Amino acid sequence: MKKLAIMLLVAIMTCAIAVAACAEGDKPFAGTEITVYNWYDYIDLEVLDIFEQETGIHVNYVNFSQNEDMYTRVSTGAGSYDVIIPSEYMIERLMKEDLLEELDLNNIPNLENVLPSLRDPSYDPGNAHSIPYMWGTLGILYNTDMVTEPITSWNALLDERYAGSIFMMDSVRDTLGLALKVLGYSMNSRDEGELAQAGEWLLNQKDAGLVAGYILDQAKDKMVANEAAMAVMYSGDALYAMEKNDKLAYVIPDEGSNIWVDGMCIPKGAANKAAAECFINFMCRPDIAQKNMDYIYYSSPITQVVENLSEEELASTAMNPTEEMVARCEYYNDISDVAYLYDDVWMDILM
Repeated sequence: MKKLAIMLLVAIMTCAIAVAACAEGDKPFAGTEITVYNWYDYIDLEVLDIFEQETGIHVNYVNFSQNEDMYTRVSTGAGSYDVIIPSEYMIERLMKEDLLEELDLNNIPNLENVLPSLRDPSYDPGNAHSIPYMWGTLGILYNTDMVTEPITSWNALLDERYAGSIFMMDSVRDTLGLALKVLGYSMNSRDEGELAQAGEWLLNQKDAGLVAGYILDQAKDKMVANEAAMAVMYSGDALYAMEKNDKLAYVIPDEGSNIWVDGMCIPKGAANKAAAECFINFMCRPDIAQKNMDYIYYSSPITQVVENLSEEELASTAMNPTEEMVARCEYYNDISDVAYLYDDVWMDILM
């Protein structure tokens, strides 16, 4: 028992030393490699260089474009990753399927920097499996020179004055979700009839010739180039576009929308868990979070970054939605058990 106690004490001290060293910029994991699987264009790449310089950990950085693509690779073992950054509903699904490691929060002391409102979320109690990376909303970005009046409703996407000038999202959850919302249903509906109505709403839009295309990352640059009157878009992409074109405006429709959180997680069986936790802790450092927010334009969950927002940023619906706007929004939940209903409707729309 004494020997066991000594071994346990040594292990605890070693862990504590490693955490402290990582936090202070020493290199307890020098020579280690981790693979980070993140969304396209969703980090300031200079941050990775700083991390490697400070810790000696090399980051192999790879990308995905949709939560479902990431899930397929993680769930089938098609890739070997140490950190992944899924959205809240996908975190919930990965947890249910036991595909995430439980985080050692002793290795992530910078969790205390996260806004209290984003800690201990309903989809991951106690932040046992995820730490917030960025958050935001889904809304409509529109060109004020092309749209004759301010947009307040998702029904603007049915306005025939903008035929062939509306970009929709190539995303089953977001596109079906907004149709459900405008019809008065939850974006997490499991009802076949409600989903059929949402599909009909979207087919009517498509058949009327309103849709210029179903796209994702390309939309923001197309809106900057004045190629369409409006686009369904994530708030961060909208901020990027508005920075480059002052004729653009963003709105969270009155019916409500999705409020999302992308979180940093460690897949089950990751080869370098401690180094991955070091990376997650680093990403929650205020100076690093500030660099990422400045680069990708999404809302940071780090308290010190929020406190440093300019008056213009604080007034921005895209960067800092009001409490009333947030109250109209909802998180996506895991609907994997009825995903076939969503997929059937979605395939009819894309055909």
